[in-house]
Amino acid sequence: MNELSELDPLFESPTIKPTFDYVHVVLSLFLFGENTEGIGRYRLQKELYIGAGTVKSLFNKLKKVTKFIIVPSEGELKAGELQRRGHVLTQKGFEFLAKIQKKIPLLKKADLEYLKDIIIKQEDVKSFFCLVKKASEKLSYGVEQRDAAIKVNGSGATCLVYDGVNLFFPTKTAFKDDKDNTKINPKTLNYFKSEIEGVNVKLEKNDVIIIGSGDNYQKARLATLNAALTLF
Repeated sequence: MNELSELDPLFESPTIKPTFDYVHVVLSLFLFGENTEGIGRYRLQKELYIGAGTVKSLFNKLKKVTKFIIVPSEGELKAGELQRRGHVLTQKGFEFLAKIQKKIPLLKKADLEYLKDIIIKQEDVKSFFCLVKKASEKLSYGVEQRDAAIKVNGSGATCLVYDGVNLFFPTKTAFKDDKDNTKINPKTLNYFKSEIEGVNVKLEKNDVIIIGSGDNYQKARLATLNAALTLF
């Protein structure tokens, strides 16, 4: 059983199966966690790149099925606390998000200046990257992750594996010459290390970095996260 199994009840329906996917649920929780003042349906619809009916269904299920979100005015407000607009995470929602962020502690826009050797076509491309902790054993050649990125309308995804010293493109061969050919340049490694350490996380052996791309930042973020969820 992995961390995502707790979300399974959101997809159970005797009639019509929800049109949102696990990636939309997880990304919505990231966004709620970043916006503790509250998020409304319209804002979330734009960020998740889904339709109005789909985001309404997602809100209702997060609220009623998993009880991950709430409108503050519907709960008990502490003395002196102002009523906030939109939905916020409940304690249960924060606890589940913490489990996910233990596995994916970082998800942010990528600076293409440092990714010239990785993202070949940089014109009209936006990129995000994430860190997936201790996930290299679940990674093969990165094809499944690329397909997962494309499934949510991204351009693709590239995976990198950290061996404790260097970053490499994933490969199943153990030959040294092949490893030398798949090693990432030090400038890119230092960029990722700086970004990761900037959020008080350590890059460790067997960690995986995923760079997802799309023609806008919303698609790139979804592509990155959907690729990462294949490693759960």
